Amino acid sequence: MLKNPIQLRLEKLEPWQHLTFMVSLCERMYPNYAFFCAETQFTDGQRYRVILDSVWEILTIKSAKINFEGQLEKLEDMVPSENDYDLYAVRPAIDACVALADLLHAMLDRDLMLETVVKLSALSAETVADLESAQTGIEITNENQKENEAVCAEWDTQWEIFRALKEAEGRDIDLIKDLRAELRDEPISNIGIEL
Repeated sequence: MLKNPIQLRLEKLEPWQHLTFMVSLCERMYPNYAFFCAETQFTDGQRYRVILDSVWEILTIKSAKINFEGQLEKLEDMVPSENDYDLYAVRPAIDACVALADLLHAMLDRDLMLETVVKLSALSAETVADLESAQTGIEITNENQKENEAVCAEWDTQWEIFRALKEAEGRDIDLIKDLRAELRDEPISNIGIEL
């Protein structure tokens, strides 16, 4: 697992901040899934967006109700199998599904929240590291990750999201909406896929 000091800092946040951080990372992985679906006709990439939107709604609309178990069931059918595709894009698409599934599990069982926020932080960085390794043939580790520009850029983005959340006093709906809008206005994924 790729480590960064952000992971220790994340543990000090409130549950609403954990959820917002995680859904922000999923938002950044969504273009990877949508791209894979468009390339392969595997399924409609919008199905991921619908589940993602329901999580944003829970964070921003008081009356929103979601059946997380139902969403998890839907998501299960949306995960491609790496064995079925001879295409690198399947891997970031699977990572995006794993991240969203982990987020839904954490919403079902709040005891998993801390563990999951750290896991998603690492997963998003590892998606970047995997692509870099595939392109350069050099494995990215905790020892050499600082030498890789793309991995550093991923951590920088995570720190930006973290700082915005850390400065909030109490659950800040406007901040959550702003974060969502910012991530959607420039839908560029953690590995640079642009929608």
